[in-house]
Amino acid sequence: MSTARRTVDEPAFVLHRYDWSESSLVLEVFTRHHGRIALVAKGVKRPTSQFRPVLLPLQPLQITWTGEAEVRALKAAQWRGGHVMPTGDALIAGAYLNELLMRLLARDDPHPRLFDHFTTAVQLLAERPEAQAVVVRAFELLLLRDTGQLPDLASEGQTFAPLDAGAAYVLLPEAGLRLAHDDDHHPLPAAHWLALQAALDEPAPFVPVMQACAEVASVLRIPLRNLLHYHGGVRVFRTRQMLLDVQALARRRGSAPPPSNET
Repeated sequence: MSTARRTVDEPAFVLHRYDWSESSLVLEVFTRHHGRIALVAKGVKRPTSQFRPVLLPLQPLQITWTGEAEVRALKAAQWRGGHVMPTGDALIAGAYLNELLMRLLARDDPHPRLFDHFTTAVQLLAERPEAQAVVVRAFELLLLRDTGQLPDLASEGQTFAPLDAGAAYVLLPEAGLRLAHDDDHHPLPAAHWLALQAALDEPAPFVPVMQACAEVASVLRIPLRNLLHYHGGVRVFRTRQMLLDVQALARRRGSAPPPSNET
């Protein structure tokens, strides 16, 4: 009699969860070696379940499961340690990163380098919440690059010609970089696009990309959001809509928070 395949102690993060039954959940999980997978966590909603305090978003986990079907069976999970969960605005930013992975990653498509970038991003959101904007911009760029959806930032999208060092360019979802016109929004000088591409090409790119984003994070926000909407097939991400709804409610009550530059 054959036994179900068992995967042991796999690094993972919980991205999302759905009700499966009165006591069980289906988890969307991002793993280092297997990509995004679905797991059923039986009995996890019971007060006595050992999984209840462990299966939280934005927490580095080590998990074990059995099966090879579309939905596997979770057998064990433990916290890997390293940092606490982000809080406040950083928690919303982390939820946004989770949603990006849900939208842009296919099931069972491994992205080990991207997993490491995500681990770094979550840790920085927890430890350096003041750096949210550059952390989020860096992860957006690395996600698009690792999924093959970021155009080359050192050449024009249509002609593949090198960028003119004295010109400014805009990033478009279907065309890559294009020479900026007078009425274009969010242009950047060629030097900034070239710096971003050089940072992306580094062997350990996360910190270099953050540094390259530091001066231009606010300008990059809309072009990258448009690119992510295009490839994610959405008009607006749910986490951003949630933030907009909270801000609208706060305005009606006369206590609107400042607009977010992260999502």
